[in-house]
Amino acid sequence: MSKKIFTLLSLLVLASMILVACAPAATEAPTEPGEPEAPLEGETSGEYQCTDSLGCVVIGPNDPVHIAYALVLSTADETLGVDTRNGVEVAVQDKGQILGHDIQLDGEDDQCSAEGGQAAAAKLAADPSIVAVIGTSCSSAARVGVPLLSQAGLVIVSPSNTGVDLTIEGENWNPGYGRTAHADSAQGPPAAQFAFDELGARKAATIHDGSLYAEQLQAEFAKAFEAMGGEIVATEAVDPEQTDFKSVLTSIAASSPDIIYYPIFIKAGSLITRQAKETAGLENTALMGADGMYSPDVTEGAGDAVEGLYVSSPDLSAFAEAYATDFVPKYVEKFGTEPLSIFHAHGYDAFMIIAAAIERAAVQLDDGSLVIPRQALRDEFYATENYQGLTGNLTCTEFGDCADPVIAVYQYHVGEFPPERVWP
Repeated sequence: MSKKIFTLLSLLVLASMILVACAPAATEAPTEPGEPEAPLEGETSGEYQCTDSLGCVVIGPNDPVHIAYALVLSTADETLGVDTRNGVEVAVQDKGQILGHDIQLDGEDDQCSAEGGQAAAAKLAADPSIVAVIGTSCSSAARVGVPLLSQAGLVIVSPSNTGVDLTIEGENWNPGYGRTAHADSAQGPPAAQFAFDELGARKAATIHDGSLYAEQLQAEFAKAFEAMGGEIVATEAVDPEQTDFKSVLTSIAASSPDIIYYPIFIKAGSLITRQAKETAGLENTALMGADGMYSPDVTEGAGDAVEGLYVSSPDLSAFAEAYATDFVPKYVEKFGTEPLSIFHAHGYDAFMIIAAAIERAAVQLDDGSLVIPRQALRDEFYATENYQGLTGNLTCTEFGDCADPVIAVYQYHVGEFPPERVWP
């Protein structure tokens, strides 16, 4: 045998020995081709393959769960958003962690406007670490901002959007959106009932500022008031930035209304209140706003003219007992003031519903990581049922109406806040 052939045979023998040594033992049978892996339930080992249609948020062992907000934090209406954010911060404090992970809370100013809502939503939608968004404050911001957040796969829960069309499929509802606030259709009729039954009003005028909130709410009031036998004698629209409303009020006075319902925001609402008291023919006309004017800034902005002003708003007395005995003391301790507006408890409930949905949807890995499938999270949010929140017993519809609304009417007095609850 030649030396070259011997060498070649030696190499072949050596290779076969290596292959035998490296072969798996008979007890370590490989998985059959096409055999599915066992479903992941609770804690798992190994890698998790995300198959969610909207993708997954992967949170490292030491990373926080990132929840953001889009609320009005500037302009004349900032107390609305700051108060809501304060409620969310109390919820974060109470919750502490979600599935062993700290909570990161931050956000953007929606400015209670379409432009602000779009800008805030664009920034938040671009951050893939965000799991859910609490907001917006105002319906006008939601109409343009929510579509961007929805397209990013987020869950969006508003504590104060009341526009009726935001939770109607085929109108302005977007997948992933919901709210803990009431719809205008839940506030307009009680306000009309108070005006008709308690004040004896038979002729009413309405004013809106062109915002989605104000236009829809005055329409709901008018529809209910007319159904009771009342008459809408004037419907006026104003610019929220104008400061002189005398011509509008003079025109309204010519129709001798028993009440003017103007569910607008703080700045224009305060000025209208002042100027109505100075308008001939309106001396005996009742003035009524809504939850957008539930703020200490109205007491200051309207001055002495605030005396007797009514506002329709959520009924704080109908909230869970924990609201007064537990939540409000924590709010005062944390921020050094009584609640600033009306949607702080709705913000608290929005956060808690989101946190509960995350706990149901998330997959925990052995290394401490958390995987949150985005569509699964949406499904769990919409499946919320009989959640005992501060604002009531909350059950979400398939399009995100989660509120348990009870509306009251409050009356302002000079130098005092909050206003006095007078009905029911």
